[in-house]
Amino acid sequence: MKFVFEAKDQTGKVKKGKVEAANKEAAIEALHQNNLTPFSVEREKEMNKILRDLRSSWDRVNQKELMIFFRQFATLIGAKVSIINSLSAVREQMENMVFRAVILEIINDIEDGMTLAESLEKHPEIFSALTVSTIRAGEVSGNLQKSVLYIADNIEKNYQLSAKIKGALFYPVFVIGAAVIIGFLSMIFVVPKLTQVIIDMGAEVPWYTHVIIVISHFFVNYWWAILVVVLGAIGGSMYYARTESGKRDWDYIVLKIPVIGKLSRYVYITRFASNFSMLLVGGIPIVQALVVVSEVVNNTIYQGIILRGADEVKSGGNISNIFSRSEYIPTIVSRMIKIGEETGEMDSSLNSIASFYEKETDNIVRNLTSLIEPVLIVFLGIGVAILVFAILLPIYNITGNIK
Repeated sequence: MKFVFEAKDQTGKVKKGKVEAANKEAAIEALHQNNLTPFSVEREKEMNKILRDLRSSWDRVNQKELMIFFRQFATLIGAKVSIINSLSAVREQMENMVFRAVILEIINDIEDGMTLAESLEKHPEIFSALTVSTIRAGEVSGNLQKSVLYIADNIEKNYQLSAKIKGALFYPVFVIGAAVIIGFLSMIFVVPKLTQVIIDMGAEVPWYTHVIIVISHFFVNYWWAILVVVLGAIGGSMYYARTESGKRDWDYIVLKIPVIGKLSRYVYITRFASNFSMLLVGGIPIVQALVVVSEVVNNTIYQGIILRGADEVKSGGNISNIFSRSEYIPTIVSRMIKIGEETGEMDSSLNSIASFYEKETDNIVRNLTSLIEPVLIVFLGIGVAILVFAILLPIYNITGNIK
C-alpha cells in the first residue's frame, strides 16, 4: 500500500510525496532511512486509487506505444546515454499521461537503487513477464541494448500480426453488425407498415408472411426486452470469458472454428517460437523461458502444452516429446524442435518455425479477406430475399389481381 507523507530533510526543507510500504510503521522507517523526518504520514485514499485505475483503463498503454518506447530507449542506450537520462528523454516524447507517470515511477525506483528489471516488474499491466526476463538477462550479461532491441522487434512483430488479423475481421464484423441493426429497425418501423397494407386489403396471407408479421409484432411490442436479452448475453459472455473456466472454453472453441481456428493456431505457434527464441538468445534458462512464454502465448490450451514441456525438461526429457503428442502442434514444429535439441541450435530452429508460420498467417489473412466477401454477399442476399418473398411478393400479387 502507498502512504502520502510530509517530511523535513536535513536542511529543514519540507518535502511531500508518496512511499510504498507494508504498513505505516514501515513507511516511517523508510523515510528515516532516507534522512527524512516525517511529521505527517497517511495512507493514500482508496478513491484516488479507483480514479487512477479508471484513468489507466481509459488511457491504456498499447503495443504501438510500447514499441516506440523501447525503440527510442535502445537508441539512447546505444549512444551511451545513462539509463535515467534515456528514460527521461523518452518520457518527454510520450503523449500517454498514464505511461508518462509510470516511466517517472521507474526513474524514481532506479534512483532509489532498483534495477531496471525490478522497476519494470512493478507494472505487470504494461510490461509482460517476457519483457522483464529479457531486460534482467540483458542487465546480467551487460547487453542491455541488445535485449531492449529484441523486445522492440518482438513487440513490433506482435503488433503487426494483430493489426493484420483485426483488419481482416473488422470488415465482416462491421457488415454483419450493420445488417443486424438495419434488420432490427426494419422489423420495427418498415415491415409493420407493409404488412398492414396486405391486411387492409383483406387478402389471404401466406404462412411465411404470417410468420414475418408475428415476428414483427413481437419486435414492436418487446423491443426493449430483446435489447435487454442481447446486452445481457453479451455482458454475461464477456464476464464468463474472463473467468478461468470461461477463458479455457473460449480458447478451445476458437481453435475448432473453421479457418479462424487454423489462423489462431498459426498465430500461437508463431508467438511461441519467436518469443522462446528471443529468451534463449538472451541467456534465459530453458525451463524458465518456457514458463515465461506460456504466459504470453495468450491461449490456455497452448499454455498447458508449453508448461508440460517445461515439466518434461525438468525431468530430463525433451520438449519435442510433449509437442509430438499434441493434436494442436503440427508435426513439422515438433520435428524442427527435435532437430534443434539434437544439434544444439534451438534458436535457429525456432526462428525458422516463426518465419514459416508468420508467412502462412499472412497467406491465410489475405485468403480470408477474399473468402469473406462472397459469403457476406450470400448472407445479405438471403436476408433480402426472405423479406421480398414474404412481404413484397404478396403485395405485388394483390395489385396484379386488382388490375
